[in-house]
Amino acid sequence: MNLIVIAVVVVVLIGFVGAAILSFASKVFAVPVDETFVKLRAELPGANCGGCGFAGCDDYANALSEDHTLSCSKCPVGGPDVATKLGDILGVSAGAGEKQVAVVQCNGTKEAAKALLTYNDIKTCKAAKQLFGGMNACPFGCLGLGDCTAACEFDAIHICDGVAVVNRNDCVACGACATACPNNLIRISPAKNLVIVQCANKAKGGEARKACSNACIGCGKCEKTCKFDAIHVEDNLAFIDPEKCKNCGMCAKECPTGAIVNMKVKKAKPAAPKAEAAPAPAKEAAPAEENAQA
Repeated sequence: MNLIVIAVVVVVLIGFVGAAILSFASKVFAVPVDETFVKLRAELPGANCGGCGFAGCDDYANALSEDHTLSCSKCPVGGPDVATKLGDILGVSAGAGEKQVAVVQCNGTKEAAKALLTYNDIKTCKAAKQLFGGMNACPFGCLGLGDCTAACEFDAIHICDGVAVVNRNDCVACGACATACPNNLIRISPAKNLVIVQCANKAKGGEARKACSNACIGCGKCEKTCKFDAIHVEDNLAFIDPEKCKNCGMCAKECPTGAIVNMKVKKAKPAAPKAEAAPAPAKEAAPAEENAQA
């Protein structure tokens, strides 16, 4: 019995000694915690998408805590609300964060793009790209197998009629789709720019048109019609300067192939009010029947 008591006492004493050593070590080797970092990280959404330009939310929060001059509006997922909260923590102005969206530089639908072969292998764009550069005649176009769709965590991009299409309302401009695209067709652009060149083919006009009926042929008509010097043809391909573009849509109207698309939603004109029908003329009362003669 005494041996059992002694064993229990020894174990308890060892536990107390170990706890004391761990407590002392935790104070000696403690790593100071930056409270600002903790507060900033708590406000970030935790998507770790990399859209802010940093490796993840932890990296962005750490950078903000160390450099208060860094913009608080770099998080595309959190948007202005998160930017305001980050600014309040740091005691700085959040600034007006401009909304960004992903833009697909291709309009090569199944009907427009010329197919060279039927692809029945691994259903990824990356795999198809390694097979003669893809299954379509245009080596620059969308491969349509959905690597961008698989990469998007916000269900904002889908393959429609053989080409990737972005839902601008759901897109947070994280850039995951742009990273996944093997043809580098997707770029991040200000959402305010609604006139887009949906082509990336730099081949000469005749060659580009043979590969896709919607291709830019570098004719320069868009450049001539623009009054704001916002669009130019470089390497046989039209390019719009987002800072100069006014979304007038004149270049899109002038484009002979439809390579330039105007996404501006036109408001429907209100229907003209219907003219009120004129009241029907009152019928004349029928003459009263004469009294029957007595």
